[in-house]
Amino acid sequence: MSYAAAALVVPPSPPSFLSLNSFAPVEELEHGVKPIQQDYKWRLVLAYDGTQYAGWQYQQSPPTVQCTVEKALMKATKLERKDLRLVGASRTDTGVHAWGQVAHFFTPVNYENLQDIHAALNGLLPTDIRVREISPASAEFHARFSAKSKIYHYKIYNDTIMDPFQRHFAYHSVYKLNSAVMQEAAKYFVGKHDFSAFANASHNDRVPDPVKHIFRFDVKEMGALLQVEVEGSGFLYRQVRNMVALLLQIGKEAIPPEIVPHILASKDRKELAKYSLLAPPHGLCLVSINYDESHLLPPPDSPANSFGRHHTIRKCKVPFY
Repeated sequence: MSYAAAALVVPPSPPSFLSLNSFAPVEELEHGVKPIQQDYKWRLVLAYDGTQYAGWQYQQSPPTVQCTVEKALMKATKLERKDLRLVGASRTDTGVHAWGQVAHFFTPVNYENLQDIHAALNGLLPTDIRVREISPASAEFHARFSAKSKIYHYKIYNDTIMDPFQRHFAYHSVYKLNSAVMQEAAKYFVGKHDFSAFANASHNDRVPDPVKHIFRFDVKEMGALLQVEVEGSGFLYRQVRNMVALLLQIGKEAIPPEIVPHILASKDRKELAKYSLLAPPHGLCLVSINYDESHLLPPPDSPANSFGRHHTIRKCKVPFY
């Protein structure tokens, strides 16, 4: 390979927190040489208050979480959206919150450490979106397709007067709910079922597999707060909110728990509509996403994970008197 008198095509200067030695060797082209760039993949764990956002999925207007995160990444890395290729694990809907959303993105250069980019991102993001963790990801890892299961919580504030501090994160039910019959009904969802009756029509062109595996479905009573917790292999569009809506009607004792297998067997969204409407989005939160441990192993020669850093105050030297 000849380097003499060759025109070297150099990419834009990376930010100071990137390693300048992370470009791969050059390859020969007809009119010169350019660096062979290796893509480095990075995993983000994000938390956000979804109140002001039209869901996760990218769109210019109104603002979405993905759009907002991409703008921060573009400023921090000096890369274009097409180069970053940000992918989220779950397309949370308008008004839905997250504590454990996972995403990945690419850069053509490596990082010397991740604490600097972590601090830069949170400094650029609005306060209702936080990067909780940033870590190197292997080539095999995919935020969406590597997921084994997802956990969602839906909060219901069950009292005559709503707690104003819960208003953005819990649905207010003035009807006294029977949590025991809700738990009984939730057991019918556990297992592998066709959830066509609990899915709204999606704007996505893909035809999703309606068969999902629910690993657990619990209703926990914590004073005035009821927390519905569901873990599954995946969920159809608005499936969780539709299941919760039916549980609310069962909790009011308007219909019996045995209605669940009947609606599941129908595989018809219109059958569910006879008994319940969609539960509002603000009570729903994506809590965590689980992956195979092998997919979470970092690649060789990668920086340590960043969970943020604490600031410290340097001790002042007391003058001698």
